[in-house]
Amino acid sequence: MDFTALQIAEYLHGTVEGDATAQVNTFAKIEEGASGALSFLSDSKYEPYIYETLSSVVLVPNTFQPAQPVKPTLIRVENPREALGRLLMLYESMKPKRKGIDPLAYVAPTAKIGEDVYLAPFAAVGDGAVIGDGTELHPHATVGANAKVGSDCILYANSTVYHDCQVGDRCILHAGSVVGADGFGFAPTEDGYEKIPQIGIAILEDDVELGANACVDRATMGATIVRRGAKIDNLVQVAHNVEVGSHTVLCAQVGIAGSAKIGEWCTFTGQVGVAGHITVAEHTILGAQTGAAGSIRKPGQTLLGSPAIDAKMFARSSAVFKSLPEMAVQLRQLQKEVEALKKELSKD
Repeated sequence: MDFTALQIAEYLHGTVEGDATAQVNTFAKIEEGASGALSFLSDSKYEPYIYETLSSVVLVPNTFQPAQPVKPTLIRVENPREALGRLLMLYESMKPKRKGIDPLAYVAPTAKIGEDVYLAPFAAVGDGAVIGDGTELHPHATVGANAKVGSDCILYANSTVYHDCQVGDRCILHAGSVVGADGFGFAPTEDGYEKIPQIGIAILEDDVELGANACVDRATMGATIVRRGAKIDNLVQVAHNVEVGSHTVLCAQVGIAGSAKIGEWCTFTGQVGVAGHITVAEHTILGAQTGAAGSIRKPGQTLLGSPAIDAKMFARSSAVFKSLPEMAVQLRQLQKEVEALKKELSKD
């Protein structure tokens, strides 16, 4: 479907500069633009591309001042990246939704299936499970016995919701993600490790998204809970009895050990590790590969390193760390000089 620059500007409450009738029907990065595409410019380092791009329309900040003439029509907005996100969501919402139950899907006789549900070939819904209206299960997606999945969810291929677990409305589970696998609980004995039954459940509240191969384990007792609006990237491990606060973001390869409590609106970047049974305050940012070994009680901090320390202190420490070999040589030399001075003084 084609849209004019004027229609897009009106939707975004922006202003048009150039041909308001210019039409677009797709999206493209500014450096890969083509006729009929809409691009955006938000980072000044990409500015050279706006003078070369073949895109028909480009979203730019209100403050943008071109250094030379530009060919595409410009739409000026406050935040081009945010505006693009709104357009992408609109674009996605206009795609027709699939409906119906494929003959190769399995639905247990006691399961309850809502209206306008899509069950792909080899999707499986267990005994007593509940699937909400408008939810999609893609090939080999599995919802276990007595599990509940809310409305307008998407469970991509090979994603799994184990028995008794709960998934709220508008959740997205990407390929290979697992909700409710057993927590890692074992008791050491003389003969090895004895498995501790994990009799709790896992709960995803509304608007949660799990990336590919992300895992949210079921609780030993009670519930592992991922609160409303949390976003979890690929290859993230959320262990048993963890609570992840609302709108918290966990990036790739984050690992959270059992019974940790994470506050709302936190951001954990790649490969962050969080010890078990600790509390992390709201609005905490942990930089890549940070290790949180103890509770973080003051909200709003940005931390780096392992164990986690203030990011600015970590930067200063890193500068010193690079100089340690040279400092060690200097220290040894000073020690020799001190010993020599001691010998001279002892002679007197």
